[in-house]
Amino acid sequence: MKTELIIRSNSSDIDFALLKDGKLIELHKDSNDNDFNVGDIFLAKVKKTLSGLNAAFVNVGSEKDAFLHYHDLGPQLASLTKYTKLASTGKLKDFTFKNFHFEKDINKNGSIDQVIKAGQNLLVQVVKEPISTKGPRISSELSIAGRYMVLVPFSDRVSVSQKISSTKEKERLKRLAKSIKPKGFGVILRTVAEGIKVAELDKDLQNSQQQWINLCKQLPNAVAPTKVLSELNRGSSILRDLFDDSFTSIVTDDKTLYEQLKVYVERIAPDKTNIVKLYKSKVPIFENYRIERQIKTAFGRTVSMPKGAYLVIEHTEALHVIDVNSGNRSNKANSQADTALEVNLIAATEIARQLQLRDMGGIIVVDFIDMHSAEHRQRLYDHLKNAMKSNRTKHKVLPPSKFGLVQITRQRVRPEMVIKTKEENPNKNGEVEAPIVLVDKIETHLNRILGDAKKGISLHLHPFVASYFKKGVPSIQQKWFLKHKKWIKVIPRDAYQYLEYHFFDSNDNELR
Repeated sequence: MKTELIIRSNSSDIDFALLKDGKLIELHKDSNDNDFNVGDIFLAKVKKTLSGLNAAFVNVGSEKDAFLHYHDLGPQLASLTKYTKLASTGKLKDFTFKNFHFEKDINKNGSIDQVIKAGQNLLVQVVKEPISTKGPRISSELSIAGRYMVLVPFSDRVSVSQKISSTKEKERLKRLAKSIKPKGFGVILRTVAEGIKVAELDKDLQNSQQQWINLCKQLPNAVAPTKVLSELNRGSSILRDLFDDSFTSIVTDDKTLYEQLKVYVERIAPDKTNIVKLYKSKVPIFENYRIERQIKTAFGRTVSMPKGAYLVIEHTEALHVIDVNSGNRSNKANSQADTALEVNLIAATEIARQLQLRDMGGIIVVDFIDMHSAEHRQRLYDHLKNAMKSNRTKHKVLPPSKFGLVQITRQRVRPEMVIKTKEENPNKNGEVEAPIVLVDKIETHLNRILGDAKKGISLHLHPFVASYFKKGVPSIQQKWFLKHKKWIKVIPRDAYQYLEYHFFDSNDNELR
């Protein structure tokens, strides 16, 4: 399987598209104004406690206060608050735990009023980004994610990812982790640690511990609320979590990001540095990799699938509902039962992709085509669970009910990816106007910019309209060449709305 990470940058956002064998699997957007990413650590100030909810609202600098439940405080809260106070007042110079005396664990069934007070400073970590009208969800159980392991301050526990199936390998990793981990730090071995030698594990551990030390060095001068540790940018975090031998290219159109990614890949996989590339073509990067087209077909209310089947995806306040339809598929199977199974298996694969692509969280209810065979229902359940394994977000899939419904819960940690795929109809009568309505307007525009003797002019249009300008002999494009003695490139753009167009010169400057 070939994996590619394609990164598009503009003035305010960075878009990350993960492709497997050319098919869009994940789509992420990083906004410059998003200051609350999952994994960020803040020195925050407790605003108020609510004994009825056994929770507190905490000021992390967000428009809405962050929510901190008692169960997210962590058993070592007393040690954390003591350590934070010592580090903030400058009384602590050694930021390891060699000489630090740990406090007793808090009662797991206690009351929040007994352990934290309003106005108190507290180190917290974002576990869920602000969504809709809600502020961030936070925890004071801190962790620092590395390439092969997660470092957990104020803990001594060593655990291994459940996705590593070999008992022997789990024991090996536990033994190595215990031999290198510093006092007072717990370690979680990630799936990618499988087969990794101790030298690489130790290097990764030292890097995470240095991040902890850098965090602590900021505390004496920090005024709550303030961010003291930032999660990696989305591109680097994707590589940290997913990078393996299947990656064949990492391409970006941003030079600064290119340099950052190259340095990061050189650190985690020196032999793969050459797959990081800077995109320089005139054709927009998402157009070149056919990502815009996939976005338009994957984010609509209706999603087409092979063999004529399709999904209908509806969103409500409480849950997401997905309906599976066989469509106009011809019945080539031996029976109606076989047809239902075949369509459901295709749908299960696409549903797993859609949940990951749209980052849908909460409760998802899927109405598969009815199957009366218990064997078929079990095959569908096993297939869906296997397809969902690639979803990095925590999830749970329940077996099909008697009504043929499958319930899925998927952790929601950031806002769902929503992309508008419908365009306003330019015709008041309800019919789409022919591209001819644009010709006079575009030709007037062209005559105006040709008066400045511009070279290398290109016209960017919606694909349907672009094909209209190119069709026939002579085409409109060819007529322009005969009239103006200049060849105007006509470039289809999947991202454009139907009547949108722009002229550009050879340096990609828009000609207005």
